[in-house]
Formats: sequence, structure tokens, C-alpha cells
Amino acid sequence: MGGHGRSRRLAGELEPTGAAGDTRAAVFTEILTAGPTSRTELARRLGLSQSTITRAVTPLLQTGYLAEAGARSSGGGRPQRILTVARDRYFVVGVRLAPHTVTAVLTDLEATVVARSALPVPAGAAPEDVLALAAQAVHFLRAADCRSGERLLGVGVGLSGHVDAASGRCVRSGTMGWSEVDVAGPLTRTLGLPVVVDNDANGLLVGERWFGAGRACDVIALVTIGAGIGCGLMLGGGLFTGACGLAGELGHVPIEPGGPRCSCGSRGCLEAVASDEAVLAAISRASGVPCATMDEARARARGGEAAALEAFADMGAALGRALATVCNLVNPELVILSGESVHTYEFFGPACREAFQAHAFSTAASSCTLVTHPADDEVWARGAACLAIREAVHALP
Repeated sequence: MGGHGRSRRLAGELEPTGAAGDTRAAVFTEILTAGPTSRTELARRLGLSQSTITRAVTPLLQTGYLAEAGARSSGGGRPQRILTVARDRYFVVGVRLAPHTVTAVLTDLEATVVARSALPVPAGAAPEDVLALAAQAVHFLRAADCRSGERLLGVGVGLSGHVDAASGRCVRSGTMGWSEVDVAGPLTRTLGLPVVVDNDANGLLVGERWFGAGRACDVIALVTIGAGIGCGLMLGGGLFTGACGLAGELGHVPIEPGGPRCSCGSRGCLEAVASDEAVLAAISRASGVPCATMDEARARARGGEAAALEAFADMGAALGRALATVCNLVNPELVILSGESVHTYEFFGPACREAFQAHAFSTAASSCTLVTHPADDEVWARGAACLAIREAVHALP
């Protein structure tokens, strides 16, 4: 894995060793997602030679990422040693930074959550205050599970917006209100741990590829809806982040020229017409009665309120056009709709599907599967933990 061979690293760690790091990551991911298997079976599945598999497996065994779990017959030949992920040999922490809450989870190497922490973000908090809360959450998790101790590999951090994963900084996030904020540096110094930072949709996508609907897929688009609109892309089984981490900024694709102003300063972006804030504003404006939360919007739509039903239909139509654009560009085999507001799909879904079908070229819509998978703060944080596991495997010397 690793986005078309572009090297990325955990802050404070060695650079990944190019193709060797990619092969290790592929081997580890295959065992993680498909279950215990033999070296011979790995070579067959990945299309690699036995010697290449051996070179990739050896450091993973030596460092305790993998373990041998007995042997099984190979149809009359020599019994094959079975490789499995040593799930509780190491731990990682995943942190999701959001405008109102910092959520952190401690997971094992199979991204199973073993402890969690959530801290409220005060209104108007500066970036350094939010990062201090993140460090506090990590300290809490380290103390909550005595097994982690020296076996904590690192911390994965996910947040919305343009994130330069190579330098570990947030270049710009409209949702967070941040610009040019170093995230990895302060956390690395405070925690004394490797830190990897990425767009939160990318972490969510890795989690879906490993454990969710994307297990058998190599070309995936994950689109998140909520306070903002995010998108992660997986091409050829690897994250695609573009030249500087900007790939997947679907929320800032212009959908309605001259439409509402977006947090980025432009008008008519998808985020300005399909995010939570946009839907709530449309309902409030059309009905003359303030609508404060998406749960309230859902209840009002369920009660048959015309303003709420129209706002969700508009949201769905805009989102459907955007999904068609994604499918026309990268032709994914799977599109995953995720995020906090997927629970309103019953109201925006019909218009979304209609616009998607209408604007997708040729077989772009019919050749892909569209699924929905809601994500709460803990699921987002688990995605960030997946990023930390992924990069730790890459960073082995």
C-alpha cells in the first residue's frame, strides 16, 4: 500500500524502504484481512515469488507483527507453516480531531478497540489547545491499559481538510478553521511516539478496505457526509492522495455556480449545499422555524414537513451529481457513503440515486456497488488507528 509508491513515514521514524515496504504492507494486509495463511498461499494470492514472500515475512516475524501458528497439510506435501497477525503484541492509538470533540481509541494490531477516550473541545479553542487535548487523551489511554506500555507503536491522527501526510501538517481545514498547523511535530515531542497524520476520510477508507465492505476491492471511493463532505480514494489497492495530499476534496467541487458561500470562500461547493449546516439552513429558511440538529431534521422529514423533505432532496441531488463525477473520473468498483449523516439516507437517498444514474457516463454507475455505512466518532478514530498500523509496517527497517 502507499499511494502509487509515494513514500510516507511516521514522524521520527525511518523512511519506508520503497518496494520492500510496499511488499511488507501487502503481505501484512493480506493476512490481516483474509486470515491465517501459509507462505505458499500468500505467494499465490499476491502473485509474488516465494523468495520475495520470505524477505517480506522475515522482518514481520522478527519484530513480532506476525507469528507462526502451527502447520497444516498441503495436499500430500510438506506441512505448511501458518502465519497469523500477532494481534496483542503491539498497540496503536487512533485520534480523530473534530470541531467539538477529540476522540481517541487504543487498539491492537487488528484494530480491535480495547480502550477509548473522548474530550470536548471548548468553543474557540486554538490549534495548540486541541492538540493538548489529543495528547491528554493518549496519556489517558496509555494509563488505562497496562499492556500497551513500551508496546505502543505510534499514534494515527485524522482530521478533515488538506493534510500533508509527509510533513504531518494540516495545510487547510475549513471544518476546523485551521491553516498551516503542524500536527505531528508537537504531538511527537509531547508523547515521545511516532505520529502519522492524514485526512480522516483516508483512515476511514483503510478501515473499510481491511475490515468492511471493501475487503475484496482494489478501486474504491469513500464519500463522507456530515459537518463537511470528504472523500478517500483507493486505486489499485493503495491510497491515492495526489501530488500534495489534495486528492479527494470532493466537498469543494463546484455543484451550484453562484450558490451558497462555502467555508473555503468559494460559492456553490458541494459542501455548501449538502453538508449538515447547509441542510439545516435550508430547512430553517424555507419553514421559518429554526432547525438545530440533523436528528431534528430527520424527525421533521419523517413527520412529512415539506421544507425538510425538499432540503434532503436537494442534498441528495447534489450528492448524486458529485458521485457521478467521481465514478466518471476513476470508475470505482465500490462507492461507500459514510459519515455521521448517513442515517438520513432514507430521505436523501432516492434523489441521490436518481441524480447518480442520470449523470454517470455509460456503465460508470451500473458497474459499481453503492453501499452506506454510518460512522460515529469512535469509527473515525479507529480509522486513524488503521493508518498508524499501516505506516508502522511500512517503517520497519
